[in-house]
Amino acid sequence: MQLIHRIKQSIWQLANKCGAFAPLFAMLLLGLILLSLSRVGLVLWKLDRVLATDKLVEIFLQGIRVDIIQLSLMALIPLLLAPILATKQLFKVWQKFTYIWVTISILLLVFLEIATPGFIMEYDVRPNRIFVEYLKYPNEVMSMLWTGFKVHIFATLGFSLITLWLMRRFMKPWLAAKPTWSNKKLWLIWPLIFLLSAFAIRSSLGHRPANPALFAITQDSMVNSLILNSGYSVIYAVYSLQHEAKSSQIYGKMAKEDIFKITGAKDTDLPTLTTLNPSAKRDKPLNLVIILQESLGATFVESLGGVPVTPNLEKLKEQGIWFEQLYATGTRSVRGIEAVVTGFQPTPADSTVKLSLSQKNFFSLAGLLSKHGYSTEFIYGGESHFDNMRGFFMGNGFQSIIDQKDYKNPVMLSSWGVSDEDLLNKTHEQLLAHHASGKPFFTLAFSSSNHAPFEFPDGRIELYEQPKNTDNNAVKYADYTINEFIKKAKASPYWKDTVFLIVADHDIRVRGDTLVPIERFHIPGLILGADIAPQKITAMASQIDLPVTMLSLMGLQTQHPMTGRDLSQIPADYLGRAMMQYNYNFAWMEQTPTGNQVVVLRENKAPAHGVYDTKVKRLHEVSPPQNAITLEQRALANTLLPALLYSEQKYRVPE
Repeated sequence: MQLIHRIKQSIWQLANKCGAFAPLFAMLLLGLILLSLSRVGLVLWKLDRVLATDKLVEIFLQGIRVDIIQLSLMALIPLLLAPILATKQLFKVWQKFTYIWVTISILLLVFLEIATPGFIMEYDVRPNRIFVEYLKYPNEVMSMLWTGFKVHIFATLGFSLITLWLMRRFMKPWLAAKPTWSNKKLWLIWPLIFLLSAFAIRSSLGHRPANPALFAITQDSMVNSLILNSGYSVIYAVYSLQHEAKSSQIYGKMAKEDIFKITGAKDTDLPTLTTLNPSAKRDKPLNLVIILQESLGATFVESLGGVPVTPNLEKLKEQGIWFEQLYATGTRSVRGIEAVVTGFQPTPADSTVKLSLSQKNFFSLAGLLSKHGYSTEFIYGGESHFDNMRGFFMGNGFQSIIDQKDYKNPVMLSSWGVSDEDLLNKTHEQLLAHHASGKPFFTLAFSSSNHAPFEFPDGRIELYEQPKNTDNNAVKYADYTINEFIKKAKASPYWKDTVFLIVADHDIRVRGDTLVPIERFHIPGLILGADIAPQKITAMASQIDLPVTMLSLMGLQTQHPMTGRDLSQIPADYLGRAMMQYNYNFAWMEQTPTGNQVVVLRENKAPAHGVYDTKVKRLHEVSPPQNAITLEQRALANTLLPALLYSEQKYRVPE
């Protein structure tokens, strides 16, 4: 306490020399101390990854720069009001206003910093756009936090209350201060203070003001985020969410005709419209069932280099089409939905599931199959309004939705909804009813058990590890429920008329010390059912290839705007490609006879190049190869194309 008292005295001794601006200067000094201490703690926690970058000193120096930007932003509104409120006539009002403003500002900074370790543990980055988006769903998030993160909740609340108490003591001298500047002195000095603050916020003499990309000085995205403070990271996320229509332009610009030429699109009303000639010739197309598995990455599949917690999936893969090099397009469920249900390529913007221009007349499998006479349905164990799924689905072809309220006496109700067991039992019931009706059907079932805090029913599996509620155990339970469902499906009349896709939306906790941790985008994918012959596809594939492939296997002759490839009819020497959106980095990976070439597009930075080694699952940075320009142009065109299709509302089929 003696040390805190001395710090307080020292800060106010310096601050009082700034007259009416004393509380803002005190906020600057106190904020720099608190944010620097937080950064020191985080760096010590992740010291091995920080030291691996050889940028320790620069991390702290650039961190102070970011903190000055943040604290100057927080002082902006009081500064704008100072010429009026800080006059002698209104000085008491100014004192009370700045007392409250500084107290709340420091409280918010501390709150976000205390919340940061838990967020990094889950997402391997400081609070960002995910943190902001989750604020829209307080019921689901609070339930999850209360069940699995009680320590974090109490720590955050406890530190916040202590901070509030300490700030009241810290700001007490300011309330007793007397005005020492005349109005004339205030008005003469104010422009200088304001200009200094504006420059501090801009923090650059270059063409663009400072932004998070400027502080991306290492290959490790988590370490780069340590340079920021969590308040700045969240503010920038809010800003970015308001400017997503042109988001792909952060990588560069390209003429529309060049985008079309490189991607193979056509300069027509519907540039990517394609006629599908299916690989399977059928008098009656098959039904389609997609089981989208929450966070079931390759890290949980032994044959793909993961831990052995999916023994049933390993057996089932021998009975259908198994993908050995399948990659997710992103790190969020809505990104996986976007890829698997609509075939849409990823961009730095949010998934089209949540964007305004795609809420109707946007292509989806459900919309297409509805036009072919199919019943279309989404089945979920939680509340379907989460992440705007219900709004997007109902606006784009899904005729009915089953969610948490529709389950009677579920086996288990967890933070995220009913268990996977309940979900797939309900799916089986619905498929029996659809088959009995005689009408073709498309059902999308989305699981949720493999999500923190990893709750699932007792007595179903032999636990892989202790304690019970871990991701490995949750995946083993999910694997059990898939197997139980498939056993029932095989014994049911709908099996012979239906093709099933089991695929992950993304891997869990996608993180790593490279620009894009490609190894964490690797996911399993399995197609089985009906007359599907066993096959292993070793070519590189992306999630966006799956919906095209499913339509082809169903035997559906149709038109669609998807840019994915039909993997059911590829030549033996086919070499694939994958695309991955990771925060504001975009990786384009091409399979070549000599290795997997990767180019990573970065916000307002030159592209980086690498080679991805599938054996050791590692992206190695390399100097730009001879074909660097062509590779970079292909990557850029393939992130600008979906942005163009979205903004011009051309990702659809003819009316």
